[in-house]
Parts: sequence; structure tokens; C-alpha cells
Amino acid sequence: MADVGVRPARRADAAAVADIQVRAWRHGYRDLLPAAVLAEVTGPEAVEVWRDRWAEAATAPPSPRHRLLVAVASDLVVGFAAHGPAEDADLDPGSAAELITLLVDPAHTRAGHGSRLLAATADLLREDGFAVLTSWVFEADDVTRTFLGSAGWAPDGTARTLDMGEPVRQIRLHTDISADADAGD
Repeated sequence: MADVGVRPARRADAAAVADIQVRAWRHGYRDLLPAAVLAEVTGPEAVEVWRDRWAEAATAPPSPRHRLLVAVASDLVVGFAAHGPAEDADLDPGSAAELITLLVDPAHTRAGHGSRLLAATADLLREDGFAVLTSWVFEADDVTRTFLGSAGWAPDGTARTLDMGEPVRQIRLHTDISADADAGD
């Protein structure tokens, strides 16, 4: 088996991260998002924008508590996760963090990369003093909901509807990442 792990992203990873995002969205969201929206956010022009944004996230994040991590198999970037302090008005950004995104290349799923990214994210956030980790997911995204649910995540009762030419509902999931919760394992 190839050497696998998780590390902080570098500027040189931005193209791979953007390409994984596009492939994962095209694969995982094709039945969740309106076709025109998906085509717009995964088209060639969008890929260039995503590459620039991910390069900035790797080299100049909004705060020291925002991070972009990549999962690697040998030297190949196969997934990524971005996190930072929670921005929802009902959450305390001092103790609640948000998993902004976690995606694995569809060609490299079911190999533990998502679990490693999730564990590394929780470890870093716990070190930063966060106790709760949240994430917005599409309500109809059974794959993500099942993955996070198997790691102890649950809906917190908060939902929102995005206007994407047609309404698309998201729910917020949460999990306890405090040192106390970890000690109980």
C-alpha cells in the first residue's frame, strides 16, 4: 500500500485541490444541484477561480485558525478539507468551528482518506481550543450524511435553503470534539 497521510496544503497543491473539488462535485452533486448551477461551478472558468482561491487558502488564510489540509497517497493529493472558526450567528466562534468542506477524489474513495482528513481536522481544532465542530451538508446528500454520522455527527436542528435557481436545502450537522469527549473513547 502506498504511503498515506494528511498534511497542510501548499500553494503547489491548489490545482490538484481544485481539480478534486470539480470531480467530486460532478460525481457527488449531479443529483443534488440544478444542472446549470453544477455546470457553472465546475466549468473551465470556475476551475481557474477555484485554483486561485485554494492557493490563497493555503498561503494566506483569513486567520491562523483557518486551515486547508490535503490527504496524500505517496505524493499524489487525493483529498482535502478546509476548516475555520464557525461563522453562524448562533454559534460561539471561540468554541465552535466549521468543517467548510471535505472532499476526496472519486477515484480514491473508500481508502480511509476522508476519515484521516476528518481526524486531522478534529485534532487541530481541539488543539486550538474548539469543542464543537459543525458542517453544512445538502439534506439529500446521503453519502456525506452517512459518512459523518458514522463518525458521531448528528443534525443540530438548524437548516437553511439556498436559492440555486430552485431551492436546495441544507442541514447543519455537529459533533463534540472537546478533550472530554475524546477522553471517553
